[in-house]
Amino acid sequence: MKSHAKVVVIGGGVVGCSVLFHLARHGWTDVVLLERDELTSGSTWHAAGGMHTINGDPNVAKLQKYTISLYKEIEELSGQATGVHLTGGVLLAATEARLDWLRGVVAKGRYLGIDLEEISPNEAAELMPLLDPKQFVGAVRNKEDGHLDPSGVTHAYAKAARKLGAEVERFTKVEDIVRRPDGSWRVITNKGEVVAEHVVNAGGLWAREVGRMVGLELPVLAMEHMYLITEDMPEVAAWNQKTGTEIIHAVDFDGELYLRQERGGMLMGTYEKANKPWSEFQTPWNFGHELLEPDIDRIAPSLEVGFRHFPAFQNTGIKQIINGPFTFAPDGNPLVGPVRGLPGFWVACGVMAGFSQGGGVGLALSNWMIEGDPGADIWAMDVARYGDWATMAYTNAKVRENYSRRFSIRFPNEELRAGRPLKTTPVYDALSAKGAQWGVSYGLEVPLWYAPDAVRDEFSWRRSSDFDHVAKEVAAVRGGVGLAEISNFAKYAVTGEGAAGWLDRMLACKLPKRGRMTLAPMLKDDGRLIGDFTLANIDDGEWFIAGSGIAEQYHMRWFEAHLPKNGSVRIEALGQKLAGLAIAGPKARDVLAKVTRADVSNAAFPFMAVARMDIGMAPCLVGRVSYTGDLGYEIWVAPEYQRAAFGALMAAGEEFGIGLFGSRALNALRLEKNYGSWAREYRPIYGPLEAGLDRFVAYGKEADFIGKAAALAERRQGGKLRLRAFIVDADDADVIGDEPIWFDGAVRGWVTSGGYAHHAQQSVAMGYVPKEIADEADGFEIEILGKRHGARIQSAPLFDANFEQMRA
Repeated sequence: MKSHAKVVVIGGGVVGCSVLFHLARHGWTDVVLLERDELTSGSTWHAAGGMHTINGDPNVAKLQKYTISLYKEIEELSGQATGVHLTGGVLLAATEARLDWLRGVVAKGRYLGIDLEEISPNEAAELMPLLDPKQFVGAVRNKEDGHLDPSGVTHAYAKAARKLGAEVERFTKVEDIVRRPDGSWRVITNKGEVVAEHVVNAGGLWAREVGRMVGLELPVLAMEHMYLITEDMPEVAAWNQKTGTEIIHAVDFDGELYLRQERGGMLMGTYEKANKPWSEFQTPWNFGHELLEPDIDRIAPSLEVGFRHFPAFQNTGIKQIINGPFTFAPDGNPLVGPVRGLPGFWVACGVMAGFSQGGGVGLALSNWMIEGDPGADIWAMDVARYGDWATMAYTNAKVRENYSRRFSIRFPNEELRAGRPLKTTPVYDALSAKGAQWGVSYGLEVPLWYAPDAVRDEFSWRRSSDFDHVAKEVAAVRGGVGLAEISNFAKYAVTGEGAAGWLDRMLACKLPKRGRMTLAPMLKDDGRLIGDFTLANIDDGEWFIAGSGIAEQYHMRWFEAHLPKNGSVRIEALGQKLAGLAIAGPKARDVLAKVTRADVSNAAFPFMAVARMDIGMAPCLVGRVSYTGDLGYEIWVAPEYQRAAFGALMAAGEEFGIGLFGSRALNALRLEKNYGSWAREYRPIYGPLEAGLDRFVAYGKEADFIGKAAALAERRQGGKLRLRAFIVDADDADVIGDEPIWFDGAVRGWVTSGGYAHHAQQSVAMGYVPKEIADEADGFEIEILGKRHGARIQSAPLFDANFEQMRA
């Protein structure tokens, strides 16, 4: 075994071998994979081997499509058979709600290049003869589903990597990982040690244990997962003989089942409600090619549905039940990327769907390591989406919930309950008493809307029980004044003698003067958006940044990686050390004036001003800015004072009819101003010109900010896309995101977000289209639940188009 390597990959499952292959294919051949046993030991060897392109996140779906297309290449390069069978498949709906969801899947496929088609139950039965069409209301055909040989694929990755110059060391157990003073890593094994510049934790079932070697507790948990293989079935033989093809895959979402042909019989797997974690706290190192004891009683309810939906199973015997552990993250997506605070340490774990996602994970991680960027928008897989609030107990609760809901519908207005409430603000109880209906953001409870007694969310793809109540919250803001809890924003303090110079390089905006704020895009080296913030100059050498709460870890990883080595700049993520309230509406200044001695007149405290002032008895930081588009103020306060500030504002606002509003009303309000948001309109695949943020980019400032050259090039060349807002001729359902945008009968773009703008009484969508058609008046349609609706570009904001009220 070599003593030095550029990269050490830990784990010889399909993910680790994919990472090794992609690094070698990119030209990094000084790489070695360490596997404590034989390749595939862990979850890989007993996987059912299914592969599919469908995913709730379209960016992950793109990587799954890439993974499936890769198998031919690695088979040819390695000479190792992968056993790929592209049989195609059917996705089945037993309810109208499920069929609506599948129509959304078909719609996404239109701009992802995935060949999907809605078909009837009878047409599905013609393709998959074992199902009973009377049990279903509709289906979708996918021509790119299939299955493969898990061992063959893993060895193909490994052999292809070796041919390109990489090395694989089997029966080499990693026992410790130690950071050296020069930043490199000592990877200590039972056969000696390797010093590496980079270490990749692709440990699979042992990812937690590998993480703990460097002080990292990863939010992953292994779950027992069962599938059965039947004896040979005459129906299968008859179909094979008649058509010369295998029986295609089927996913029965409402039965929580997946099925495919296995030799002369069928394989049926389930994600049962009565699930069971495996080895919750410590994965035994001596576990390998063992299986767990089957428990047919636990999966019996699902099998009963399966036997009813697929009657042929009633007449066959079960040859084998496979029960083995697979690892999951709390939301079911992988954990991929560099780890904040551990330069050179990477993770590629929690990849439950390894044969659908393993290739994409390997590609993204190798791009990231070599080029400094994953080359795709992989926010849904980024390890930075979790913070230290994702404890072991939280992970256990959320993984169990996610597993039990693997095939369940997640409605756009549905909030999942496991692991909650975890983080709350001091006014949580007060807002609950007012009828707050809670959601969660980065572990923190946030008010969505306020319900009268006995009114709760009715989960639906269409406008639901909250609709009229959100409209009242919007009316309170637009007509007078509303108050919102905004502690879910990320907050950062930047200090030090080098703070101004550092911010000038990190952010693309012109730095504001003392007592002022500005909107601040942040770019990557390639000129794409990596963040959008509000930057406030509090005092000389003291700066405050507010941004998207879900991206706190993501942005801190970027900030810290670019800090100067001399200690002249300090940045702190304030988290819940600072709570937030916001007031907005034409009477907002009147309310603020009643609770502070500070002069908050327009002359003394104009738009985008910031200052410290007391709200009642509570010391606060107040900025004159509002995401609603109204006259408004954001108020930041230490948590011990939040209740006092809240009480003072509500009491002062009583004479003005102050009302509480939640994030659903805020969404309706910001749509009327064409305001985008992080992870929807603003993502690392868009440039500032494309996203409409170029007016906040100080192209001419002296500082050579990160991404400046690329942003200037985009400005000269015009980019490819434009973000646009649309008014949609909707019925009883509005866009939720990822719907296709049609133009002149062809899909030309995609929706990023939207909803109903209650004040303007319009259905609104925001999304990207090619710049060549971005200013066309007619010809647009947006597809919602399988139906195309006329849409018109909203050339000016629906509310306060001249920004007069905001600046009044």
